[in-house]
Amino acid sequence: MKKRLLLIGGNFTPEQTGIGKYNGEMINWFSNRGYDCTVITTSPYYPQWKVQQPYSNKWYKKEVIKGNSSDITVYRCPQYVPGQPSGLKRLIQEVSFNLSSLLSVLRILAKKKFDYVVTVVPPFYLGLHAVLYRKLRGAKFLYHVQDLQIDAAKELNMIQSEGLINTLFNVEKYILKNADVVSAVSTGMIRKMKEKTMKDVVFSPNWVDLKNFYPLTGKGKLKHQFGFAEDDKIILYSGAIGEKQGLEMILTSASKLKAHKNLKFVICGTGPYKDILEATAIQERLDNICFFPLQHLDGFNAFLNMADVHLVIQKKGASDLVMPSKLNNILAVGGLVLVTANPGSSLYQVVDENNIGILVEPENEVEFTKALIRICSMEHSEIKQNARKYVEDHLSMDEVLSRFIKHFN
Repeated sequence: MKKRLLLIGGNFTPEQTGIGKYNGEMINWFSNRGYDCTVITTSPYYPQWKVQQPYSNKWYKKEVIKGNSSDITVYRCPQYVPGQPSGLKRLIQEVSFNLSSLLSVLRILAKKKFDYVVTVVPPFYLGLHAVLYRKLRGAKFLYHVQDLQIDAAKELNMIQSEGLINTLFNVEKYILKNADVVSAVSTGMIRKMKEKTMKDVVFSPNWVDLKNFYPLTGKGKLKHQFGFAEDDKIILYSGAIGEKQGLEMILTSASKLKAHKNLKFVICGTGPYKDILEATAIQERLDNICFFPLQHLDGFNAFLNMADVHLVIQKKGASDLVMPSKLNNILAVGGLVLVTANPGSSLYQVVDENNIGILVEPENEVEFTKALIRICSMEHSEIKQNARKYVEDHLSMDEVLSRFIKHFN
């Protein structure tokens, strides 16, 4: 008899980036291995912060995704989606999805029992729905942490009310107490999670689809394909564009390096902060910065291979609260990556111990610019080889999810 799995998550396929991408790939992987999978989620909106066509956000919708082994049933719930997200607006968004998704959970309580219920954080509060289902139907509850949402809101001053923060931490503590398995994507997150719960916390990193991301030759031709000259040095940031990323450093470096005519900065993606960055670049006449839209999967491997230097930027307060998933695809193409991370953080340790990138102190604009000049003048072939080998050895999709599935039992 097929095992039945329920995922309750705020993001899901066809979102191409972030948690939605990983949730979609995970459920597809389980479905292809014979699991009967159901998902309670929203309509795709991230990272555009706008519901994407042909989906609607007006009411509930049931969707069936055809799979190779079994179909995936998806219940899409309406929620408030702020066009310009702020701390308060995001709180309203999460309250709206919390209520609408609870109704979907209540509807399936009377149906055939699920063996496992999985929630992926953020949003953390969906763990309450999983606790409810576990208590009423006896399913095993797996709580998987992609970002330490409440800790990040506190450290980055996204929520300034101490009373509200304490309330959220107490809710999280209750969820952790009732989870059968707790997992996280980085060792730093695991350390912090162990301080919150007496349970063991499983290490389950984000993976890479090695069939879609791999090194290519002919970098010069790839640069032509995207409108650059062969001798241009392309410095690429590709990912979500929000305030918490600290992307102002790219503009500062671009301003300082105007005299280096062959250095081209590329910011690719979408997000609520993109318009501000574009307006600032125009105002400061930064002709060495180009903005690209979010790239489709079929051309994304070539786009990443085009770059000479990749950027993974974090602010100081976010060191062990989030693990940038964009790093994995960069490593998979054998990319040379410049990472801002605090010493002692899990991101710093992974890069340093495996020699898979160049590290610089977060929010240090002077050292960041110096590192760019230095990197662009050297080959760094050993680091690039180490990068690809690291994902082959540790981050292939089959290996990561095969390990993850063992914890179900």
